[in-house]
Amino acid sequence: MDCLTLKKSNCKNCYKCIRNCPVKSIRFSGNQAYIIGNECILCGQCFVVCPQDAKQIVDETEKVKVLIQGENRVIASLAPSFAANYKNVGIASMREALKKLGFFDVEETAIGATIVKKQYDDMVRAEEQDVIISSCCHSVNLLIQKKYPELLPYLADIMSPMQAHCTDIKKRYPDAKTVFIGPCVAKKDEAEYYEGIVDAVLTFDELTAWLKSENIELKEECDYLKNSKARLFPTTGGILKTMEMDNPNYTYMAIDGVDNCISALEDIKSGKVQKCFIEMSACVGSCIGGPVMEKHHHSPVQDYMSVTKFAGSDDFPVDMPERRSLHKVFSAIEKKLQTPTDAEIQEILHQMGKTKPSDELNCGSCGYNTCRDKAIAIYQGKAEVSMCLPFLKDKAENFSDTITRNTPNGLIVLNEKLEVQQINLAAQRIMNIRYATDVLGDQVVRILDPSDFLKVLNTGREIRDKRVYLAEYQRYVEETIVYDKEYRVLLCIMRDVTDEEVQREKKEDISRQTIEIADKVVDKQMRIVQEIASLLGETAAETKIALTKLKESISDE
Repeated sequence: MDCLTLKKSNCKNCYKCIRNCPVKSIRFSGNQAYIIGNECILCGQCFVVCPQDAKQIVDETEKVKVLIQGENRVIASLAPSFAANYKNVGIASMREALKKLGFFDVEETAIGATIVKKQYDDMVRAEEQDVIISSCCHSVNLLIQKKYPELLPYLADIMSPMQAHCTDIKKRYPDAKTVFIGPCVAKKDEAEYYEGIVDAVLTFDELTAWLKSENIELKEECDYLKNSKARLFPTTGGILKTMEMDNPNYTYMAIDGVDNCISALEDIKSGKVQKCFIEMSACVGSCIGGPVMEKHHHSPVQDYMSVTKFAGSDDFPVDMPERRSLHKVFSAIEKKLQTPTDAEIQEILHQMGKTKPSDELNCGSCGYNTCRDKAIAIYQGKAEVSMCLPFLKDKAENFSDTITRNTPNGLIVLNEKLEVQQINLAAQRIMNIRYATDVLGDQVVRILDPSDFLKVLNTGREIRDKRVYLAEYQRYVEETIVYDKEYRVLLCIMRDVTDEEVQREKKEDISRQTIEIADKVVDKQMRIVQEIASLLGETAAETKIALTKLKESISDE
């Protein structure tokens, strides 16, 4: 399971991968996503949808280079979907380019597909199983092995086209090393798990990067081959189009997309399906919708046309091996996660702020279909309570509302049109506003002078602790106005300083009255002193200086 990895530094905790994972095989811890190996079916959807390229497919280019440098011949098995990935490029051009990279030869995986489809025809004719599910798609195989082990008897015990072709190559070239090249992540796991058949797997991305590094260009050419019907395999219904479908007792159908495959498996599990051959593909559109192709230039209609145009009307000429040489064993892959009791689920739901059924929105923003599914994931250590966006939103709003309600300062929030977006109770009291709804959405000019707001909006420079008299409300406030460019709002904080201002004015009035009284006292004392001085013949200069200092002292107070 190391073929799909995570770049931790790139993971931004957006939960897009879990929302798109059809089997919810991703867990979160420390705001990072981790792939759960024994649940993942390697469909590659997390790789496709990740906006930060945090998911990486392990590159085997160096491994292939080492094989080429060895003594053994290295032969490539090229998936038929290459016709969609490399537009207007035929197999001869691909062979020429890959030989320049050092490959001994290049063959089409469609040869193995021809062998496999003939085995499917034999199984249906012999009516070996009531329901037969194609085993070409490794992701579908993993889905059944991990999620529906009871349906393993219905899975065709035949190698995939990749394995059948590489087995055929090694039969013809006993010393050869085989490299599969295609659009699939899961094939890397299949090659690793079933050792000795496929020695390495490259994606189209890896091949393209390698060709580019060697300055090798692919030539456009058309090399249509009549005996190449199996080239249809990578399209939805492509397997069926190559089969004889000559048993009237069976129904033949093609299903693509993991969700549709799961629905079909549920029907089979419930006994609703009998006498049926089902072609299953995990990718929508089958292999031409593979994760590596879809990541960069997925065009379903054009891709389908490219493949059908390239395919012939007859089968590849092949030497059919014995059935037992193509036999493949599928075993159940056990899950180790426990299921919580209903009481434990309810306890977790309460932690998420869901105390009654109406609180369970089942919005899916966390990636799980229902709140109960999310609670089970939390119990199993796959998810965190903080992944519930409505819960976080309510928590943040409640915290914000608590601060807004209880602060003694008035708060007003305006948008860039100077329309009131939010106002708290303290601000309502300052401006004698009974209900917030009376002013919400209105221009601020209705309740306040907008000049300071316009100044901050136009200059971007905030105003701090500016003392303003609100004549209409007979209030003094210290006004702070801040412009938040990110959220495009103006925040006004008003501290009511009316009582302080009144006290200051009273103090100033008392000081003024004291000065006036002191002036009168000084004048009166001066007259008395002058009269005494004239009688005593002494100067009043020193006395005048002392009294003037007394007056100044009173004024300073």
